[in-house]
Parts: sequence; C-alpha cells; structure tokens
Amino acid sequence: MPVNNEFGAKIRGLREIRNISAEDLSQRCGLTVEEIETIENGTLLPSLTPLLKISRGLGVRLGTFLDDSETCAPVVSRSAEHSRTVRFAGSCDKNGLEFQSLAANKTDRNMEPFIIDVHPPKNADFELSSHEGEEFIYVLSGVLEIIHGKQTYRLEAGDSIYYDSIVPHHVHSAMDTETKILAVVYAPH
Repeated sequence: MPVNNEFGAKIRGLREIRNISAEDLSQRCGLTVEEIETIENGTLLPSLTPLLKISRGLGVRLGTFLDDSETCAPVVSRSAEHSRTVRFAGSCDKNGLEFQSLAANKTDRNMEPFIIDVHPPKNADFELSSHEGEEFIYVLSGVLEIIHGKQTYRLEAGDSIYYDSIVPHHVHSAMDTETKILAVVYAPH
C-alpha cells in the first residue's frame, strides 16, 4: 500500500493516462480544480470522501490508490504484514484515521476491507460526509460514535453497524482513547 504522498502521484498518473484534465475531473467529481491539484501535489492529505469522488470521476475503484500491484488470486493478509498504513485527514482535526488495507492487490474487488485506528477528535466540530455505497463497521476495541443523518450511535467492542453511506455521516472515537475498527466499504464504480 502506498504511503500518503503517493496518492497524488497515482491520481495524476491515472488522470493523464485517461487524458482527463484537472478541470474535467473537477466537473466529474464535484471537487474544485485547486483541491485536485493540492491532492496531486501531495500538499493536501485528503479524507476518504474526496478520494471516493475522484475514483468515481476517473472510473476506478478506491483501492486503485492503495494497491502496489494486482492479482486475480486470493489475497491473504497476515497480521505481521500490517505495518503499512495510510492516514486520511479528518474533518474536525488533523489526527484523522489510519487505514490498513486487508485486500490490497486484489483485482476487481467490490469491497474495501480495512482495519482502522480511529484517533480521538480534537473538537466536536464534525463535518458530515456522504458518498454512494454502503459501510459495515465492527468495533474491535474502544468506543466509537457514529453520526448518521440525525441519529447518533455509540458502539463498544463487539458491536457493529451497517449503513447506507449516501446519508451524511461521521465516524469518530467517543472517548479520549483510540478506537480500532474493522470496516468494509462498498462504493460502486
């Protein structure tokens, strides 16, 4: 899985291979040209929602940005090999989320499974996001709070939630300690 500064290079490379200008991509995904350029330059660490929008605008899966190489064979993810993480910025703080992909390199996948370390927010100014698809979250440790539409859900270790991600939502640690979750994201391409 690439380190964070490789996201922009992969996005720019895919955009150029497909002969799509930054302006065209902006129109396709609803981000400004400036946002796309700062992501491509590596000066902006994006959250998951803009990456999903960009992946749809480019006609690729989200996992394309996370993969080193692809295989059609089953992909085994060993716990000793989970050392590479990708950090996504959060809306209320820059601690964000640390993602460990569990299916990197699997071609033609429809789901994106992750182990995610959810850091405590620095403030309660949550900006809800939405994107096409569905999400399943299982709390491994800690306490998680999910705002989904007008409802707030509090989940503890062993609890899970499955929701439509088109509804504005936000996921964050409910305590002053980190929370670890298993998340499976489905986003149609």
